[in-house]
Amino acid sequence: MKVIVIGGGIIGLSSAYFLQQSGHEVTVIDQTDMLNNCSYGNAGYVCPSHFIPLATPGIVKQGLRWVLNDTSPFYVQPRFSKSLIDWGIQFMRSATPEKVEKAAIPLRDIALFSQHMYATLAAQPNFNFAYEHKGLLEIFQTEKGAEHAKHTVEKAHRLGLMDTVLLDYHALQTMEPQTKINALGAIYFKCDAHLYPNKLMAQLLQYLQANGVALLKNEIVTNFYTENRQIKSVVTAKAIHSADAFVLATGSWSRELAAQLRVSIPLMPGRGYSVTLENTPYHINYPAILVEGRAALTPMDGNKIRFGGTMEITKTTTPPKIKRVAGLLQAVQRFYPEFTIPMPSIEQIWYGFRPCSADGLPYIGKPKQWHNLVMATGHSMLGLSLGAGTGKLVTEILNEQKTSLAIDAFRVNRFD
Repeated sequence: MKVIVIGGGIIGLSSAYFLQQSGHEVTVIDQTDMLNNCSYGNAGYVCPSHFIPLATPGIVKQGLRWVLNDTSPFYVQPRFSKSLIDWGIQFMRSATPEKVEKAAIPLRDIALFSQHMYATLAAQPNFNFAYEHKGLLEIFQTEKGAEHAKHTVEKAHRLGLMDTVLLDYHALQTMEPQTKINALGAIYFKCDAHLYPNKLMAQLLQYLQANGVALLKNEIVTNFYTENRQIKSVVTAKAIHSADAFVLATGSWSRELAAQLRVSIPLMPGRGYSVTLENTPYHINYPAILVEGRAALTPMDGNKIRFGGTMEITKTTTPPKIKRVAGLLQAVQRFYPEFTIPMPSIEQIWYGFRPCSADGLPYIGKPKQWHNLVMATGHSMLGLSLGAGTGKLVTEILNEQKTSLAIDAFRVNRFD
C-alpha cells in the first residue's frame, strides 16, 4: 500500500519507520527541511512518569496570575480567537480531578509502550541516539511541593509504577554529588529514560532515505482531493501526490489542516524554549524536573546539558519572547546555585511549538469522516516521549491489526 505521511517531526518519522518496516511504500511530506522542528529541541524524556496531563485543576488560575509576566513559565497570549476560545473552554472542562485521574491510565500505557519501542529501536544496527534508562528526578523546594510529591508517589504506585520513590534532601544530594542542590527532596522515577533528540532525528532521516522512503522537503500541503469518504491525493505548490492512505502528523499546524478535511480538533500551539551547553563545567547525573521552577534539565550524549521549559500558548507566527529564557535560567539557578549561566545569544536559543490538545491526551486514530486517514497529533509536551509508540500504533491502525494497547481515550472525534 502506498502511504503519504504529512509531517516530518518525531511522530511523522516514527510512523514512516514502522510503515516501511511493515512493507508499505512511504512518502513523507513536510513544510520544512525536517532539520529543526519541535522534535529536536526538547528535553529528550521518555517518561512514563508524566501521567498527569497539562489540563489540571489550578493551572487556569495560575496562568491568569502569570499572564503579564514576561518570564513566567506558563502563559496564554490574550487575543480574540475563536479557536483559542473553543480550546480554552474544553481545556477548563478537562481540568477536573476526575478527568485527570481518568487520563492517567492511557498516558501510562502509551508511555510504557513507547519506551519499549525506543529500547527496541536503540538495539538496532545504525541507531545510537544516547538512549539511557536511568530514571528522572522531580525536585521540589517547598512544603506544598513536598505534599504534592507524596500524593504523586502514591498515585504512581496505584498505577503500578512501583519503582517510584520519595527522596529526602540527603538522598537527593547523594545522587548528585558534583553540584549543590537547593531543595527539600525529590521524587525518583526509576521508570523513566532519556535520549539525545538530535541524534535520533538524524538517524531516522538517514534510515528512511537509505530504505526507499521518499522525503519531500519544503512542500506545504494546501489542499486535498477526496471522493466518497476517501482521500485521493494531497496538493502542494509543487505537485499533486496520490496514495492509498494518509497520515496527518503535522504537530502544531494540525488543527488548520484537519479543518480542511472537516475534522475539528481543539488544539493550540504551545511554544517552548531550550538552551544546550556543550562541554560545560557543570555536571548532573540524572534528568530533572524543577517543580516550582517549571523547568527541565537533561544530561545528554556524554558532554551536554540541555535546559528547557516554559509553555506559551500563542500563534505560530508570534515572534519569540526571549525574556522567557532568562526566567528559565533563573529558575535553574534557584535549584542549582552553582550553575551561573549567562544569557545566551539569540543564535544559541532554540524554540519550537508543541501541539497542545484540550485535555492533554493525543489524537490518534481514524476520524469518522475518512476511511483512509489516520491522525496522530496533539501530544503536547510528550511528542518525543510518545513518538515511537505512536508510530507503531499508526501502523497497526492502517494495517487493520489489533492495536498493542487500548486507544479509545485518544480518539480523534472525542470533542464532537
